[in-house]
Amino acid sequence: MKPFSRHLLQLLLGAIILHVLWLGGYYMIASEVLPAPWTVYAHLLRMDGSSLLTHAVVSLERIGWGILIATLLASVIALVMMLYPRIGRVLSTFIYFSYPIPKLALLPVVMLLGGLGEITKVVMIVLIILFQLSVSMRDALLSIPREHFAVTRSLGAGTLGLLRHLLLPAALPAALSALRIAIGTAISVLFVTETYGTTEGLGYYISDAWMRIDYLDMYGGIVLLSLLGVGLFILIDSLEALLCPWEAEED
Repeated sequence: MKPFSRHLLQLLLGAIILHVLWLGGYYMIASEVLPAPWTVYAHLLRMDGSSLLTHAVVSLERIGWGILIATLLASVIALVMMLYPRIGRVLSTFIYFSYPIPKLALLPVVMLLGGLGEITKVVMIVLIILFQLSVSMRDALLSIPREHFAVTRSLGAGTLGLLRHLLLPAALPAALSALRIAIGTAISVLFVTETYGTTEGLGYYISDAWMRIDYLDMYGGIVLLSLLGVGLFILIDSLEALLCPWEAEED
């Protein structure tokens, strides 16, 4: 079975297990606090589609910018750590010290410095993803055998050639794997940040429905946010299959 198909099968199996647990909780609790899956899906079809789409697009834009900025910064940091070992040791020490710090605890500080606008929400996503991406890409670059550089240069490759034919193929699979792992945490942080200083985004929609004690709206928002995460997960898998075909061959 191809890796991409295997990933889809795993997602399907995970969805089945999740719904079995959901049904078990529904029958055990027997309360409107936890409605049945079919009730939530039926309500979701009756909800204001344009409003939901607006909230979903705003959330997707925030996490998209966060992923893009974090990936660019992580690429630069990983290259610097590989090319300049002394600077790399300093950065490694900083990452080792700061990585265990819960980034969500920095939310009040980021809000005090950046306000309650879009910048704060994107910065928090960047903080969540950046360190994991940097470490993964650095390790991938440092694992390249030295003789590969010599062979690539002997074939006439310059700096851009090294980047295209050696460094990028080595770092890209690691970056995509790190993104796949970090995406769930990033969406969790997105949800928390969207409960402050905004009237748009799925995080705001869910918390607003919770405050209104509208549980069907709340679960509808949770389902959409979950689908957003699953969609991003599938997108990363698709990019890996498209951009890193040699990974599939190895599997």
